Amino acid sequence: MIHDASRTIELSRRSLFGLGAAIAATAVAGPVWARAPKLGTQSPYYYRFGFGETEVSVVSDGPLPLGDPSGAFLGVPKEEISVMLTRNFLDTKNVVLEQNIPIVNTGSKLIMFDTGMGTSQLFGPTTGRLGKSLAEAGIKPEDIDAIVCSHAHIDHIGGIVGTDGKPLFANAEIWLSEADFNFWTDEGKLGSNLKDFIVHARKNLLPVRDRIKFFKDGQEFLPGVTAIAAPGHTVGHTIFLISSSGRSFCFMGDLTHHQVLLLEKPAMEFAYDTDPKQSARTRIRLLGMLADKQIPVMSYHFPWPGFGNLARAGEGFRFYAEPMKMIRG
Repeated sequence: MIHDASRTIELSRRSLFGLGAAIAATAVAGPVWARAPKLGTQSPYYYRFGFGETEVSVVSDGPLPLGDPSGAFLGVPKEEISVMLTRNFLDTKNVVLEQNIPIVNTGSKLIMFDTGMGTSQLFGPTTGRLGKSLAEAGIKPEDIDAIVCSHAHIDHIGGIVGTDGKPLFANAEIWLSEADFNFWTDEGKLGSNLKDFIVHARKNLLPVRDRIKFFKDGQEFLPGVTAIAAPGHTVGHTIFLISSSGRSFCFMGDLTHHQVLLLEKPAMEFAYDTDPKQSARTRIRLLGMLADKQIPVMSYHFPWPGFGNLARAGEGFRFYAEPMKMIRG
C-alpha cells in the first residue's frame, strides 16, 4: 500500500487551521461555560450512623488550625516531622485539626460529647460552628439531655454558653472530672500563662455550676457511657467507652491530637499538655489497650468524621478510618 504524503500534509494543515480558527473564535466569543453554574457550596457538616441500638450524629465546630507543627509537637526534630507529614500527603507548614463532636441518641437520652470553641477565636475564624452544624443535623439545643466534657480546655467546653453568657443548652446536665473543674476555674491562675484558658473555662462553666456533675474513673455515669481516666493532657482528662447491644467504641477526646504525628511516635510531646511526659505515657498505654482489644475509636481532632480503628505499627500505631456509610440499611 502506497501512502500519499502530500495528502497527509494537506490534512495536517487543515487540522492546524481548524484548531487555530477554534481558538480565535473562543477568544472573540469568550470561554464556553457549562450549562450549570459552579455552586461554591459544601455539604452540611454532620454525619449520622447507627451503632448497636444507638444512633450517633457527628457534628463539627469547624477546623482548628495550629500553624507550624514545630510549635506544638515537641521532642522530635523539625525535619523529621516534615518527613512524616510529607509521607502522608499533609501540609508541612500548617497543621489543621478537626473538632468532631459525637451526639449519641440512646433512645432515652441525647448525649453530646464536648462543645467546641464557642465564641473564642484564639485559633482563628473557622471555629465556633457548633450551632450551625446542629441545625444542619436537625438537632435542637434544648433536646440535649447531657453534655459530657473530656476536659476543660477552650476547644472542648467553649460552646456551653453564648456571647451573652447565658447557657445554650437549657435542659442539659454537664458532666466533667472534678479535678479539671477545680484546675481550670481557679481564679488564682488568671495571672499565669494559662489566663486565656482560665477565662474561657470560667465563662462557660461557672454559669452552669448548679448543673455540673462529676464522674469518676471506671464509673458508668450515664446509660452505656463509662469514664476512663486519661491524665496528662490535663489533670482530669478522660476518655469514654460508649456501649450498646454488646458493642463498644471509645471517644478518645484529646488522647492523641494527630492521626500521624502522635500515632507513629506516641512518645512525642504536645505543647498544650499540662504534663507532657504523663500524657505520653497515658497515650501509649491506652492506645495499646484500644488496639489490642480492637475497640473502634473516635477522635475529636482526627480528619472528619474521626471514626475508625487502631492497630499497632512499629513503635507506634496506625489509624484506619472507617468508610462513611451514606445509605442506611
